[in-house]
Amino acid sequence: MSDSIDHTASRGAAVLAAVCVAAVILPLSFSAGAIATPAIGRALGGGPVALNWITNAFMLAFGSCLMAAGTLADRFGRRRVFLCGVSVFSLMSMLLALAPGIVWVDLLRAAQGVGAAAALAGGSAALAQEFDGHARTRAFSLLGTTFGVGLAFGPVLAGGLIELFGWRAVFVSTALLGAMSLLLAAPGMPETRDPHASGVDWPGMASFTAALGLFTVAILEAPDIGWGHPAVGSLLAVAAGSLVAFVLIERHTARPMLDLSLFRYRRFVGVQLLPIATCYCFVVLLVILPIRFVGIEGYAPLNAGLMMIALSAPMLVMPALAVRLTRHASPGLISSLGLLIAAAGLVWLGGVPVGAEPAALLVPMGVIGIGTGLPWGLMDGLSVSVVPKERAGMATGIFSTTRVAGEGLALAMVSAALAGIVAARLTPVVAALAPLAPGHKLMAAGGGAPRTAIDLAAQRLATGDLSGASTLLPGVSLAMLRQHYADAFHLLTYGLAAITVLAALATLRYLGLGDRQGASVATTAATATTATCDDAR
Repeated sequence: MSDSIDHTASRGAAVLAAVCVAAVILPLSFSAGAIATPAIGRALGGGPVALNWITNAFMLAFGSCLMAAGTLADRFGRRRVFLCGVSVFSLMSMLLALAPGIVWVDLLRAAQGVGAAAALAGGSAALAQEFDGHARTRAFSLLGTTFGVGLAFGPVLAGGLIELFGWRAVFVSTALLGAMSLLLAAPGMPETRDPHASGVDWPGMASFTAALGLFTVAILEAPDIGWGHPAVGSLLAVAAGSLVAFVLIERHTARPMLDLSLFRYRRFVGVQLLPIATCYCFVVLLVILPIRFVGIEGYAPLNAGLMMIALSAPMLVMPALAVRLTRHASPGLISSLGLLIAAAGLVWLGGVPVGAEPAALLVPMGVIGIGTGLPWGLMDGLSVSVVPKERAGMATGIFSTTRVAGEGLALAMVSAALAGIVAARLTPVVAALAPLAPGHKLMAAGGGAPRTAIDLAAQRLATGDLSGASTLLPGVSLAMLRQHYADAFHLLTYGLAAITVLAALATLRYLGLGDRQGASVATTAATATTATCDDAR
């Protein structure tokens, strides 16, 4: 009996270690990519759109494929999908280190995102099968902390590798970590499947992936070619049609990829709100802050990475603290308070001018990280409580899709909003200094709405290309461009804070105050399936 218990504990530790190593890679790849983008641009060239796709291609493929990966994990085996995903991710990382041009980088980043989706969906589902009760809560809390490690040290690792060895070393490092995860998982991770899975919902998978993918591409491309461009309208129309088809397919499928009836329950909806909220108060900052530090304020990549620790380091401790706090308050209340703290940090950060001392930036960044860390530590554990254990692949697929797709869409919308605010503030300045001649109007690719030099300069400024913006607007000084960027950033953080406050109120509404005596997340997870019947209204 003792040998059996020891073997089970050893196997569980191996599974947890393998999934956590993979979980370090995914946010590391995301956050490190933002630091590496300027260096890639200098080495391989490419305009703002091509450089944006270094991050966007990864996030688009990642988010679009997660739901399908969760379904495949339930049907064909969580171990198999996890190992395939990590293998693809590692292989694409090595190929990225050898990429000869920016187009290859974008394409390989998309393929890397597919591997990441399989790794996360398969690994999370395997973790849910391996642990029960409070052990499962601790495992998912550690998973959240591991994500925090990747977020905290990804920029630092990327900055150091870029300065020492060049940007290609960033992708070599993720390939090596992927290989480590494979070595840990291959011998010890057991194979598990959904015993009731009778087939794969291929039509549902195809329609959902098409809907999400096409909609995201439309959002990403619209700021560059114009919302009135025929391609944008076509993409949105096909995406809407694919979504309608998905809903119809899922309603008439015996074993659907997504059980739509879950949306009738408050608890299920509330859990999905948490990753959406953290997108706007935290994740978008992982991209736009390094751009500001390196491109606008002139910090070296390593220094920018070190500054980002202030934002991400709280993720190392706050998830575990959040679980402890559930002894005294409900997860809904803790998550809502955390989001309100993050919103206050956003308002504080927005008031810091460009060129201020680093300490003026680091303190509000730390406040944002502390606030975001509270819901971050609870939402992974809560996500597996919304469906029966054998459908863990679907649960993690839904939650992870909401998280990653939300991140991609939030990043696209926030980047477009920042460029739009910059353009609006520059327009009267440029008109007063040197009115644009008609010949300065540029046509968007494919014959879309006319784009002025102001629009293009604003887009370059939003991506940290200060010199490129100055070239397009020679009458505007660098100091003035920095100031208008700072003003736009200030307004943007106010908008992000407002979204975060609304998300905090909605989270409290859907997840509720709960048991004031301190029901733990483990108890919440164990009772959530039956509690949803009482929660439905």
